[in-house]
Amino acid sequence: MTARWTAEARGAPDAGVRLFCFAHAGGGPAGFRSWQREFGRDVDIRPILLPGRESRAREQPLRRMADIIGPLCDGLLPLLDRPYALFGHSLGAALAYEAAREFAARGWGEPRHLFVSARRAPHLPSRRARLHDLPPDQFTAAVARMGGTPPEVLAHPELLNAFTPGLRADFEVNETYTPLPGGLLGCDVSAVVGRADPEVEADEMAAWRDTTRGGFDLRVVDGDHFYLKQAPGELFALIRGRLDLPVRT
Repeated sequence: MTARWTAEARGAPDAGVRLFCFAHAGGGPAGFRSWQREFGRDVDIRPILLPGRESRAREQPLRRMADIIGPLCDGLLPLLDRPYALFGHSLGAALAYEAAREFAARGWGEPRHLFVSARRAPHLPSRRARLHDLPPDQFTAAVARMGGTPPEVLAHPELLNAFTPGLRADFEVNETYTPLPGGLLGCDVSAVVGRADPEVEADEMAAWRDTTRGGFDLRVVDGDHFYLKQAPGELFALIRGRLDLPVRT
């Protein structure tokens, strides 16, 4: 069951800490392939694989946060055999946050750290119009303007048709999401946002401090909503620092 919820492990299974990585809407494990090379033997990188993605492409994508979190946490339980942290970008930030709360609620222990990226705090209202229920042409155009979808997908109708159901489902999860029942986290939280992000403002990221009794810090880095694709160095340095990992030379 575990293998269904994480991509195939190709990294550092004997590392002292695991990092579960949650992608943006329409994203998947492929976006984190370079991370294992970056962290080497220091961290076991485990990208989350949701239904409707990559090797699970034939499965029906889920459309509500509450439908994802229970099965996800069940699937990840065998991997909580060592200290772990969570990183989530955009929609992935909300998924990582709810997974951390669910682990705590079940008595499985909290992460060493929660890294949330490029998404407003969960208790804040959205400032953006809903996209998931737009007609197909309008939905595709709106998503293309955001810049997170690979150009090769947008340029080929067959690829786009195969990709769109999962992408639309992700937007539905994000746009219908409100925090699930549960309390504050106890772990430290780091929030990261691109300086030129048109989707999220720094004060909306700063509001993540209200989700935990632990420590909190906000980091504003160079780049836009997809800064982690363009210049992830500052993010990698932050993760290393917060997880007490050796500085890469």
